[in-house]
Amino acid sequence: MNSEIIREIESEQLKAEPPVFRVGDTVRVHNRITEGEKSRVQVFEGTVIKKQGGSSRATFTVRKNSYGVGVEKTYPIHSPNVEKVEVVRSGKARRAKLFFLRNRTGKRAKLKEIVD
Repeated sequence: MNSEIIREIESEQLKAEPPVFRVGDTVRVHNRITEGEKSRVQVFEGTVIKKQGGSSRATFTVRKNSYGVGVEKTYPIHSPNVEKVEVVRSGKARRAKLFFLRNRTGKRAKLKEIVD
């Protein structure tokens, strides 16, 4: 009974067309940030290192190196604040979670590109 109600509420919050990308892709995430009454769009570009969850709870994590420091951000796929996710390039990933990239820097931290 309760799970049906929860499922109904969650289905209303799903995006009609969720963004299509895979683990290993380099993406540009356009995230809406509200500061007081003003709102702006901030872009975060990096490699998708994991996707997890399902339905309205699905999230993805993007990692980039910024001035020698690794930065990871996790976004909900169905969040209204995530305006769009652009795929910059597709990377070849042989596993679902790319945590080994955390220990790598420079050229070693890159994935081979899939040329379609």
